[in-house]
Amino acid sequence: MHDSVAIRRLSVKPLNLPLHAPFGIAGGAQDLARNLLVEIELADGTLGLGEAAPFPAYNGETQAQAARVLADAAAWLPAITARHPVGLDNWRGLAEEFSIRGGSASGSARCGFETALLDALTRRASVTLERFFGGAGQVLITDMTVTTGSPEESAAAVRKIRALGIRTVKVKVGGPRGPAHDLARLASIHEAAPDSPLIIDGNAGLARAQATELVRGLRALGVTPALLEQWLAPDDLEGAAALAKESGWLLAADEAARTAADVPKLAASGAAQLVNIKIMKSGLAAALDLAAAARAHGLGLMIGGNVESRLAMTTSACLASGLGGFSFVDLDTPLFLSSDPFEGGMEYALDRISLAKIRAGHGLSVRPGHELPASCEQLSE
Repeated sequence: MHDSVAIRRLSVKPLNLPLHAPFGIAGGAQDLARNLLVEIELADGTLGLGEAAPFPAYNGETQAQAARVLADAAAWLPAITARHPVGLDNWRGLAEEFSIRGGSASGSARCGFETALLDALTRRASVTLERFFGGAGQVLITDMTVTTGSPEESAAAVRKIRALGIRTVKVKVGGPRGPAHDLARLASIHEAAPDSPLIIDGNAGLARAQATELVRGLRALGVTPALLEQWLAPDDLEGAAALAKESGWLLAADEAARTAADVPKLAASGAAQLVNIKIMKSGLAAALDLAAAARAHGLGLMIGGNVESRLAMTTSACLASGLGGFSFVDLDTPLFLSSDPFEGGMEYALDRISLAKIRAGHGLSVRPGHELPASCEQLSE
């Protein structure tokens, strides 16, 4: 039994992270990661850090919305934990309280809050997040993403990915240019890296006819993807099941799998063989429940994220490595950032992610001399 403690304060700051180039998916592109840094200070002075990474093109969430939810929590959190202290044995109760008091409106805010909370509590207990989540391992093998763009840009991107020592390539498809454009991109990628396993991610941006066109075009190119990720709309389970039968390829549910409640219908319909766990969808508690439900229904696991810094990506790596058994790992977005405000946490070496140097919590702190804005006032929607 770990001792419980009150929370002295919660604060939230803008975490605006410039990218080397816009990160494009079917729903749009992000030229700057407009995230939030969440700090929770326990009564004994222990500090925990979390990151909220809303991505409007993914699910409509904005930085300003997440900031409001977190600012509201800052007002009630110290008083309620003074009456009901929190610890590693009952943290889910406080996470649920956060959700009930408005946190359910923003999955990224829930993630930032729960990450900061668990980071503080595990640091206080001198245990790593990876160990807290199960301790199954400390190394993962990640892919890297080719975002939307031209065939020439896609070929250049995959060559850079391979030069980094990363073999598995994730390709974003969908959007207004249609399947012919995506097939031209996929052809250029396959030509540049013919031995790279491909994960093809539609971010729910394809219609059924477009999916069929892509499958036929990929067969004509001689490309057999390792995985198709959420090509169709989240509620089109019938179409996804038909796509799985038509293609004979593995399908992962992303936007269609937000919480554990989504899993039984995905499994029963045959709409997915894997579930992509993203802590930004609904928070850490929901991610743990989603993974457990997927396993209980015989579905495989993938770990992914939004456009996040090493803070959130390290947290996801701790979850996946701690639980173990993840077949696909997509934790690459820190490699797209042109600056890094943090030190510690996970380390990249070619396609390997190592957690071996973390001693407590997720192991990250703000880099000395890196100044962040003091408040979230006047954030735009």
